[in-house]
Amino acid sequence: MEHIKEYHIRSIFKSGHRITVEGPMQAEEITHLAFHPDLDAFRRPTEQQEALAEIAALPEGRIILAHENETIIGYVTFHYADECERWSEGNMTDLIELGAIEVADEYRSLGIGREMLLTALEDKHMENYIIFTTEYYWHWDLKGSGLNVWDYRKMMERLMETIDMTWYATDDPEICSHPANCLMVRIGSQVPMTSEEQFDRVRFRHRFMY
Repeated sequence: MEHIKEYHIRSIFKSGHRITVEGPMQAEEITHLAFHPDLDAFRRPTEQQEALAEIAALPEGRIILAHENETIIGYVTFHYADECERWSEGNMTDLIELGAIEVADEYRSLGIGREMLLTALEDKHMENYIIFTTEYYWHWDLKGSGLNVWDYRKMMERLMETIDMTWYATDDPEICSHPANCLMVRIGSQVPMTSEEQFDRVRFRHRFMY
């Protein structure tokens, strides 16, 4: 499958901040910007910046950035699922994961996550993909947000609904291990029925469940 990436950019002005949201970004563009020290949800900021550059260099990898004054303050990643995860078992070239979305603490009330997702979906080639995200409560910043696990899940669902991602059932053990965990999916308008059927087989190892 040819992974065509169509660049888009938007500027937003909120609460005295002038923020640029753009992508998909090239690896060298990511490394040339500063990286906000609060972007540490998954690993240390310097390591996370390197990881974003590595994803951007992948054929299917897409990084959408939000930055202010040449400092990255948020990002969204799209890439194939890790080879050790069940989501890679179907060897689907048109199944990509919305792997991470993070916004620096002081910018979290400005709708930056929503803006990054909308920018990503401006690319008409995203209609060729099934996009999925796995939401696990142990990855959520419950302490920093002040939300309980159910309110945080509602917040994440509302965010993903920005790009028409909806809840999908699965028998994946990790997702089933806690009722707050969930699988959310968006099936692009150009995805063939054969891919939808293959994705169903990936979602359910025990076929009697669907």
